Amino acid sequence: MSKTKVKALVLSEKDSKEKDKLVTLFSLEEGKLFVYFRGVKGDKAKLKAAKELFTFGEFVIEQGRSGNIVTEVEIIDSFLPLRKDLDKYYEACSILDIVSKLLREKDPAMFIQTLKALKAICYENSPKNYALTKFLLAIFEDAGYKLNFDTCASCKAKLTGKKYLNLDYGEVVCAGCRQMTSIEISPSALSALKILRQTPYGNLKSVKLGGGGEVKALNLLSENFEWRFGCKFFLA
Repeated sequence: MSKTKVKALVLSEKDSKEKDKLVTLFSLEEGKLFVYFRGVKGDKAKLKAAKELFTFGEFVIEQGRSGNIVTEVEIIDSFLPLRKDLDKYYEACSILDIVSKLLREKDPAMFIQTLKALKAICYENSPKNYALTKFLLAIFEDAGYKLNFDTCASCKAKLTGKKYLNLDYGEVVCAGCRQMTSIEISPSALSALKILRQTPYGNLKSVKLGGGGEVKALNLLSENFEWRFGCKFFLA
């Protein structure tokens, strides 16, 4: 049987037969992979820890008749603190759910963004949902839907006064170009989006947003996500 080694992150896992697990990996080299962990439900199973959600490491995979089987794992990071804080856990689950829904083939840029977001949530004490909001902005940009807050996407005029998100096209427009499917971007949400986009993941903990802007910004991006990609993501 041929062997492959990939750097990957565990996106999900579910039971398969009595003692096996079917695991979805997000790999740097090949994108989404479905692999089996054999006999890992026992307390003394060699790869028991490696199948857990959020595990990041180097996975050795053998291609067998019944599918891809993981035979070795060198764990790089288990992101254990995520399991001890519900807010962190749910925010990280949102990240993985977005990846699971959008990933079709290898995407190194998304892979790097995912790890940066998880590290910010897990270790750098970024405020609740700041990393998730920044991650969503990056996802839209990579998909060709970068939000321009300076110029109206329709008339190209400089944006002044009220600004709107045109959900049909995922673009920011002025009051004169808004349509029935346009929703207003509140000043606090606009400020949050601008600040979070330009702030590195590692510096999010120093950001202080006001007026509930972080909540409004995330709700806006969540609605935009549904329109752009035709599905919702997990949001606690």
